[in-house]
Amino acid sequence: MPIDAAKALAAEPRTGEISWNSKDVQLYHLGIGAGANPDKDSPATDPDELRYTLESRLHVLPSFATVAGSGAPGVISGLSMPGIEVDLARVLHGGQSVVLHRPIPAEGTATATNRIAAIHDKGKAAVLVLRTEVADAEGPLWTNDSQIFIRGEGGWGGDRGPSARREPPEGEPARTVERPIREDQALLYRLSGDWNPLHADPEFAKVAGFEKPILHGLCTYGVTLKAVVDTLLGGDVTRVRSYVTRFAGVMYPGETLRIRMWPGDGAVRVAVSSIERDDAPVLADTVVEHS
Repeated sequence: MPIDAAKALAAEPRTGEISWNSKDVQLYHLGIGAGANPDKDSPATDPDELRYTLESRLHVLPSFATVAGSGAPGVISGLSMPGIEVDLARVLHGGQSVVLHRPIPAEGTATATNRIAAIHDKGKAAVLVLRTEVADAEGPLWTNDSQIFIRGEGGWGGDRGPSARREPPEGEPARTVERPIREDQALLYRLSGDWNPLHADPEFAKVAGFEKPILHGLCTYGVTLKAVVDTLLGGDVTRVRSYVTRFAGVMYPGETLRIRMWPGDGAVRVAVSSIERDDAPVLADTVVEHS
């Protein structure tokens, strides 16, 4: 069996130094659509967008944690851990979460520790939970968990693990916003470190079974969190405590995201779909916990 669960879980964590600066943060924010003006008749940048794009006012959206210092959050390195030998063509990014221990600074150097936190046997597939814990000289900063779905690697009789699916929110959403995705959005977002040709090369995308390159799931992840922060949290990125989602479907550049929000006590439930494809699900089981 290509996955040796016991060996993988017992493997020593991998630790390394990461660093980022304000330019990295600005590039990430531009990659998820910051700086756009919802008023198409106005040529000026929305002043509220400057907190994401102007170095003198810069605030860091917590989803930046998924690219800080490296790009995709430890996914490829995790798949090369001891006990893990899989065909990348069978790999899907199933879900993502980030827990914030304190606000992310606009510039920093930190230690990132990567390990496989869990392996679940789903029968026809395996799910790896790749955990990245990041801390600087002042203490813990954030914890990322990436849920990696590997087709054809289950069936060894292991623990199925918890279900990521939640009961749908009740009633109509309190807020609904639309966010257009530019045709070149994936080309810009990939400059933050995720160079997978699936998001840029039409021929590669066709071989993978898509009509054209698809948007990075983590780009949609960032666009969605920004929409929640701007719409319900007064633009205050420091209020976000954690953010979790399940990648339920693809998004193509040039389409428009419909982001539905159900605010509750200390948390916002969110559902994200593509308007042009009859509200086909893109993100599901999405929750932003906040102060």
